[in-house]
Amino acid sequence: MLLNDVFRRLRFALSLDNSATIAIFKLVDYDLEEEYLMSMMRREDEPGFLPCRDKILSLFLDGLIIKKRGKQEGAAPAQMKAGERLTNNDILRKIKIAMTYQQDDMLNILRAAGFPVGKSELTALFRKSDHRSYRPCGDQLLRNFLQGMVKVHRPNVQ
Repeated sequence: MLLNDVFRRLRFALSLDNSATIAIFKLVDYDLEEEYLMSMMRREDEPGFLPCRDKILSLFLDGLIIKKRGKQEGAAPAQMKAGERLTNNDILRKIKIAMTYQQDDMLNILRAAGFPVGKSELTALFRKSDHRSYRPCGDQLLRNFLQGMVKVHRPNVQ
């Protein structure tokens, strides 16, 4: 799944406009220009489209965590290193932390999207990658989770 799609869908689900999005980036000491933001919000086939980098989405999710839960005392969120990739599992984990979702909340969101999963299947997504029960999060599950967030957070929008 394109990171631009994740970014776009998450902004839509949470009703974040450009100024709110830029404010979230400022929480992690990153100055995002509105022009760059607008380029990331375009579709792939539109002129001026720029791909969302892993680091940008990670910074946005870290800023969302700070916005929703407050800044933690002590260490700042770990910055992604050059060449490091953001997995669907990482994205789902950061959304879960930011929105303070419990297991039942996540199951309800997936159910709202018409994509029910079992508790054990959901738990496997949050295990360490070297655990024997770890399961990588597929694009379809992440896409449905974001769609479920739209249905839960914006019930009047179809």
